[in-house]
Amino acid sequence: MLSALFFYLFAIMCVGAAFMVIATKNPVHAVLFLILAFFNAAGLFVLLGAEFLAMILIVVYVGAVLVLFLFVVMMLDVDFAELRAGFLKYLPVGALVGLLLLVELIFVVGAWVTAPMLVSDAPTPNMSTVNNTQALGEILYTRYVYLFESAALILLVAMIGTIVLTLHHKRDVRRQSIAAQVGRTRDAAVEVVEVETGKGLK
Repeated sequence: MLSALFFYLFAIMCVGAAFMVIATKNPVHAVLFLILAFFNAAGLFVLLGAEFLAMILIVVYVGAVLVLFLFVVMMLDVDFAELRAGFLKYLPVGALVGLLLLVELIFVVGAWVTAPMLVSDAPTPNMSTVNNTQALGEILYTRYVYLFESAALILLVAMIGTIVLTLHHKRDVRRQSIAAQVGRTRDAAVEVVEVETGKGLK
């Protein structure tokens, strides 16, 4: 009874926050509602016994990605009116994707009514003494360790490429040249000037 109460609470809050993400006009408020939706989705994952997914959702998405989005939206002077200018151009494609998702949801909900045995006969996972986080760690770092490391390398290359493409140097700023400093000779660094007595340097 208590688990069902928490399920409906988290589900209603998650759906409501997701609706407010697309309904609100202020982008900062949209990001905050998305954070609320992720918190409630994490609560649903905890109820399902997937505490690792809940932790990743909070730590990675809420703690890093969405907070970064919030800082970018608040710090950059983004012209959202210009971004919405091409909305009508992409409206047919968006309507087609939304229609396909609606048909899929109708099929899923209709399956509970027309064929309830499909839900009741679904295979259940084997009960084990190993918790969710330990089981995922054992699989990732043993059977899929090379794929896991490959994904990390791809993300590293993508991060370096993003920095290289977006980093622009200012032309009027003097910068340090290590090669010029190391290759400097005594003749180029020291200048001996003979000064006549009583005249000084000009």
